[in-house]
Amino acid sequence: MQLPLNPLSLTCSQPIFSLSAMSKKNKNTLHNIVYSTNPDLNYRLPEEEATTLPPGKQNLKVQISKKGRAGKTATLVMGFVGSEGDLEALGKMLKNKCGVGGSAKDGEIILQGDVRDKAVELLVKAGYKARRI
Repeated sequence: MQLPLNPLSLTCSQPIFSLSAMSKKNKNTLHNIVYSTNPDLNYRLPEEEATTLPPGKQNLKVQISKKGRAGKTATLVMGFVGSEGDLEALGKMLKNKCGVGGSAKDGEIILQGDVRDKAVELLVKAGYKARRI
């Protein structure tokens, strides 16, 4: 049996919603809806501005990880609550003071190498509640 090659020849009586599992990077989608035949669906997303907690109320956890890094050691700073801009600024400060590379995305800061002690010390000096795991 051969299927028709023309997609217009297929009919469906109910609206079709296609859902896909998307990564955390694509947060700007509307609940993972890729396509909808519903003409009343509003594709606009609510504008959410993340408010950054003051440093004294931030509970940061500093731990070491080797997963997904080809055996290389990385220090993770997790638990930051706030905007991406503030996360980037904190990550830049930690990278400069520790003298290592890294990145800040998805709510966590990744520093190259094992710099847990120095990162906790710098965070405490900056007024954050940080603990080493």
